[in-house]
Amino acid sequence: MPKIAFEPLMRLAQASASVTTPCSCNKESLAAWRALPLSLELERFEEVGTLFDDPYDEPTFAEFHPAGTRYDSEAAPIAPAFYPYNRCAVARCLDCGRHYLRYNEAGGYFTELRIRALQPELVIDPQAGA
Repeated sequence: MPKIAFEPLMRLAQASASVTTPCSCNKESLAAWRALPLSLELERFEEVGTLFDDPYDEPTFAEFHPAGTRYDSEAAPIAPAFYPYNRCAVARCLDCGRHYLRYNEAGGYFTELRIRALQPELVIDPQAGA
């Protein structure tokens, strides 16, 4: 699976924002991270790339919240170099073309697939200003 660089990620986010057709993938709000809703069928999505280089590397757990948001906030920035985005795959809905971020949250005794809508107004590259 290819790594998606920042500019192509932004283009996918903008394409998603332009989709206006109703679809089962957006019946429930996915503006913030959440467990995969039971109403979503995984076979209706295809992975188009990842936001990480090496699946065997252990990326940082540092989060990026310059405005005081939290992991589960709808306004939290989508910063690909930071947790949890640095563990994400990008998936496209086969029915409408919207794109989503997905990763597997691994807790002490469980794993849970999490999903969030790819929203262009939240995609940010903090390293670009460095």
